[in-house]
Amino acid sequence: MAELTFTPIDDIPKIVQELRATFLTGLTRPLAYRKEQLKGLHNLIAENEALFKESVYRDLRKPHQELMAGETGAIRQEAIDAIKHLDQWAAPQSVKTTLLNRMNKPHIRKTPLGTVLIIGAWNLPINLLLAPAVGAIAAGNCVILKPSEVSTHTAALLTRLLPKYLDPRSVRIINGAAAETTVLLEQKFDHMFYTGSGNIGKVIMTAAAKQLTPVTLELGGKSPAFVSKDVDIAVAARRLTFGKLFNTGQACIAPDYLIVERGIEQELVKEMKIAIQEFYGASPQTSQSYGRIINNNHFHRLKRLLDTTRGNIVVGGDTQEDDLYIAPTIVLDVKLDDPLMESEIFGPILPIWVVDTIDEGIEYVNRNDQPLALYVYSHNMKLADHILENTRSGGAVINDSLIQFMVTALPFGGTGPSGIGNYHGKRTFDIFSHERATLVKNLGMQKALAISYPPYTEKKTSWLEWLLFDKVKYPDNAILKGKL
Repeated sequence: MAELTFTPIDDIPKIVQELRATFLTGLTRPLAYRKEQLKGLHNLIAENEALFKESVYRDLRKPHQELMAGETGAIRQEAIDAIKHLDQWAAPQSVKTTLLNRMNKPHIRKTPLGTVLIIGAWNLPINLLLAPAVGAIAAGNCVILKPSEVSTHTAALLTRLLPKYLDPRSVRIINGAAAETTVLLEQKFDHMFYTGSGNIGKVIMTAAAKQLTPVTLELGGKSPAFVSKDVDIAVAARRLTFGKLFNTGQACIAPDYLIVERGIEQELVKEMKIAIQEFYGASPQTSQSYGRIINNNHFHRLKRLLDTTRGNIVVGGDTQEDDLYIAPTIVLDVKLDDPLMESEIFGPILPIWVVDTIDEGIEYVNRNDQPLALYVYSHNMKLADHILENTRSGGAVINDSLIQFMVTALPFGGTGPSGIGNYHGKRTFDIFSHERATLVKNLGMQKALAISYPPYTEKKTSWLEWLLFDKVKYPDNAILKGKL
């Protein structure tokens, strides 16, 4: 498999300008062209599953089932859905309006933004690059794709395959690290879409602000999972274990820490230990279903957390640097000032914070940045509703983990520090489209429009107000009168 070659820095402005020139020719606007591109994107994945299986295995030791469910299968389905629904998504949309404006045929046209930049992430190196690309292509844009250089084998494979399936006049890949990305961010784009850490998200947003370029930022954060004492512990343990250890914990919506009601923590640990052995055997390191940490830097970051935690490592804790292996690890009796609670873990280490009341957990979550995901495990739907009504997060799931990412009818994205904007399905098309407000006015009926023009009179004003606006009389403000 070919090694990753970075794009020469001097070529980057030229590539962007070529795509901007292509967009102005109108090449990408016809729906037929967009559908052909989407079919190419689908076939890129469908015809090269074995190659992608090899590349992500070399990058992350990712099991094929996790590749299929979280990456290749998901992208194929996104492309299929976009092809199937593109005529409907792109169709002009009529709007309801007042009597006077109804004659002007007001409607919304979905127009492409222009040339857009999509920067992917290493943990899902196919999905997080190509899922946004589906919407960008469907919307009629020219697209620059920047894969993560950390997942080198997958980036190299995408670079080699993409020109065979997608028109290089409208879709190109640029590879590189900090120097190349810095030059890339200096170019003029009509939208930037970034998935990754909050620190780099700030860099992206700063660069975009210099040219007033709109952004979508898919970031992360410490996603909590509440576990109430009334829950089915065995079921919750299995689902939490799967959600935490999918992709070896290297997922932005993995449960980052547990908030567990006092009295069930020992039983929960026991059941999670059983689930780990059921999923990965007595030695997860030899399991074909358990991946590896992406590189040495992240391995050492996670190893430092294990070395410095003041919690009690009750499951796992084993590491092997030359194999980039960190065992599925559970840490009990973690305090809020523990290193494990400082920032997103992004690995197979799960701290458990035991609380006397769920409201303690709510108060802690609200004191910190809004997470990308929030999970609640409980039989008590009133309690679950209480948690959701009194917290903020990008998304939420009751009694499971991760599954929201697979439901493309739902918006996926963060809020505040966990992200700006959301996507999946039609929402990705909408991100990369401009809703162009349009009216078509008849050149006749000029006499009827005379009431709009000077000289103004009270009679004209009265008629115009009747045509344009509803007249409603509401009672006095109940809040100010102390009734609410």
